[in-house]
Amino acid sequence: MTTAFLTHPACSLHCMGDHHPESPQRLAAIKDRLIASGLDGLLRHHEAPLVNREALVRVHDKDYIDNIEAKAPREGLIKLDPDTSMNRHSLEAARRAAGAAVYGVDLVMTGKAQKAFCAVRPPGHHALSNRSMGFCIFNNVAVAAAHARAAYGIKRAAILDFDVHHGNGTEEIFADEPNVMLCSTFQHPFYPYQGADTVSDHIINTPLPANSGGEEFRAAVTRDWIPNLKRFQPELILISAGFDAHKEDPLAYLRLTENDYRWVTAEIVNLANEFAKGRIVSTLEGGYNLDALGRSVTEHIRVLLDA
Repeated sequence: MTTAFLTHPACSLHCMGDHHPESPQRLAAIKDRLIASGLDGLLRHHEAPLVNREALVRVHDKDYIDNIEAKAPREGLIKLDPDTSMNRHSLEAARRAAGAAVYGVDLVMTGKAQKAFCAVRPPGHHALSNRSMGFCIFNNVAVAAAHARAAYGIKRAAILDFDVHHGNGTEEIFADEPNVMLCSTFQHPFYPYQGADTVSDHIINTPLPANSGGEEFRAAVTRDWIPNLKRFQPELILISAGFDAHKEDPLAYLRLTENDYRWVTAEIVNLANEFAKGRIVSTLEGGYNLDALGRSVTEHIRVLLDA
């Protein structure tokens, strides 16, 4: 079975300022590393479509979507929140990012691919149902999970988030949806300063203190994620694939390496093979050291390809 790679040129035109860490160069770094590794030619490449409004309103308020569309500038930058801006390409990029995640679900659910990786910007897991936050405009992985349930009747979807920041938007959107399980590791205390106190059967949060490394991360996944996922038995696994817990990342203080990302991806693949017919859709979130990002995504995709 093939592994799909979804992206779009608009995602590289979204820019929030010359010195913003969530930069267009992130996608170029991933692409360059995949080519150098020889993996790029093993992927089935797809252009990310525009998400339709029906998919967005499953997880976002209509007024919020209208507001984003109305604010989209024709030139210059406008701020949505202290961390998130839009230029004239950002609305299309956000629509393509969410559209990639939706199309990834379509590909794996129709058997045209078994796994998919969405190399997209802006990221999504901080986006709440009614506002932007933390570089995120639409919550790409949440849109994908809701689409899987509505379009394909998926009863149990799991979202696995190993970004260094807690996916607070994803938690808010699915807090009252027991058929969507969110498993999240993140540095705490740290932005967005949420999630550490959550008590839920389907929101499995594991805060990690600063300077935690691969040993602590692997122990947390083994202890908290795997037993709960085996209990839940997901029919589809989606990944909020943030690589900013890497020890070289400038925005955080965890100490993972690309070997840890390879390991956690292999664990996820094992779970997908056991419960979800191998079906995985992974969507890029954070990762701001370009070299570490390229290396880490390459190892993530290497395991998805079983290469």
